[in-house]
Amino acid sequence: MQSQLQQFLALFFSFKAYVMLPLIMLVIALAVGLPVKRALLCAVSLAAGFAGVFIAFNFFVANISPAVEQLSRVRGLDFAVLDVGWPPLAAITWASPLAAISIPLVLVANVVMLATGLTRTIYIDIWNYWHFAMVGALVLAASGSMLLGLSATLLVAVYCFKMAQWSSADVEREMGLNGVAASPLSVNGWVPYAAAMDWIFDRLPVIRDLQYNPQQNAQQRAPDGNLTWVELLSEPMVIGLLMGLALALAAGYGIKETLEMSVHIAAVMFLLPRSAGLIGEATMPITTALRDQVARRFPSRKNLIVALDTGFLMGHKSIIMTGLILMALAILVALVLPGNKVLPLGDLPNLISVMSLSVLMFRGNVVRAVLAGIPVIVTFLLISSTMAPLFTSLARKTPSFDAPASGLITAFTDGGNPIRFIVYYLYQGQLWAILLTVALAFASYFTWRRFKRISAG
Repeated sequence: MQSQLQQFLALFFSFKAYVMLPLIMLVIALAVGLPVKRALLCAVSLAAGFAGVFIAFNFFVANISPAVEQLSRVRGLDFAVLDVGWPPLAAITWASPLAAISIPLVLVANVVMLATGLTRTIYIDIWNYWHFAMVGALVLAASGSMLLGLSATLLVAVYCFKMAQWSSADVEREMGLNGVAASPLSVNGWVPYAAAMDWIFDRLPVIRDLQYNPQQNAQQRAPDGNLTWVELLSEPMVIGLLMGLALALAAGYGIKETLEMSVHIAAVMFLLPRSAGLIGEATMPITTALRDQVARRFPSRKNLIVALDTGFLMGHKSIIMTGLILMALAILVALVLPGNKVLPLGDLPNLISVMSLSVLMFRGNVVRAVLAGIPVIVTFLLISSTMAPLFTSLARKTPSFDAPASGLITAFTDGGNPIRFIVYYLYQGQLWAILLTVALAFASYFTWRRFKRISAG
């Protein structure tokens, strides 16, 4: 029975997110009473928006990966670990015996916490449950204990419920969306760090006064549409064009290939916000109806928050700009960082999503987001390098993932996630992991205080 359930889960999660998530949202829309035609239109719009984001990302990877690889060859660099992105991690997760139990466990935990007032987060992003189950799968592989693996899964899920709730005010302030939050561990796991860094930046001379917010600049632009040179060079499309130009030249491309790459990356930076806008428009009627239904069942629960994948955030210019700059910096840092064995490739565009919520917490200030993002890059590189042997070993035991016959594999962002890394070693009793867990708990308390202050003001 368990094997059949695992096969079903493997099949279910083999579908692309832009197929599976709209289907899930369609079922939810109908369940909460949205009219059939409205529900269908929302689901189709959501599918088109997500597909647009995935197509843009895939096109981006297809263009920059060869350039980064050629740059590595031209500079005579050799990296022992291949960044293949998140697929091996997801494959490892859904092949684990605890995967079948993780989904109902997290759902029940969410309902219980809603009913008891321990959270206001409605976590319907089932696709990203794999982030929780991944922690459990790693703990299970190390300890052999299903109970420990499930407890680790639940621990990280509860953490994400709270981080989604405590960052929702930032989403509302910067995006104008009420009652919506970002769901993935890879994104809201950084909330305490972003809150602490924002507090530090406010107290640093010079840095506290540095401000660059392309989203705000676009909103304040004169009605006649005239651009200054600074405004022109601040446009994500133009930054994408220049980034493509710099990367192609560094890789030794010819004129034709250089110009093509520049235009391709500029196009991606144009298409991403448009697709994200479609996701936001399609999601809001469903989330509003869902909140109303849950509020009827739990009348004492007010201001409920629906946690969703980060696609709806991709329309914010500051997020796109921060991601672009950090991608270029990630390659540079990877080339010089001692102890690093990974050249970011498959997971590199994930930096846009990973830093999206932090950008909003910095009030769209790209300067702060980039400065805070550099330690994030270093963390990703070192952890993903350290975890590569474990990921490679588990991936080769997973039938649903065709791991390379030789060499180590990892994922730059998902394989370097610090929350997952800390919890994995916490369950092995490592003192440093225990101390970091205490520090994370203190930072989370600080984040809660920040949330209460923002909500009150």
